[in-house]
Amino acid sequence: MDHLNVAAYVEKFDQATWNFFADLGLTTAYLRENAIGLAAVEQKITYKRELRPGDVLTIRTQLIELAGKKIRFHHEMTNGATGDVAAVVDQLALCIDSRARTSRPFPDAIVAKARPFIAAAPQ
Repeated sequence: MDHLNVAAYVEKFDQATWNFFADLGLTTAYLRENAIGLAAVEQKITYKRELRPGDVLTIRTQLIELAGKKIRFHHEMTNGATGDVAAVVDQLALCIDSRARTSRPFPDAIVAKARPFIAAAPQ
């Protein structure tokens, strides 16, 4: 069909999520060293425009909430050539203790680092 399929959009949003988490200090090394995991519990994707293989794209992220055990954020994927919004996703994830396999609060240092990133909810 000469356009990206659902799996491609999800993969690109997943890559953006890991980059965003790293900006908050939640690198894979930090997660391993502190026995922390992140569990996606809700995702709502809205597709707005087709992207084709080879299109350059940009993903911008807004942190909506990071409190207690949960993190809520919004990604917006745009076509780099046209600026058109191609897709958006709203996600909710939980912080978990990777040894006990139960939810746990985010570390205070991560909450403090995230505070300046918190934005108003997307319209």
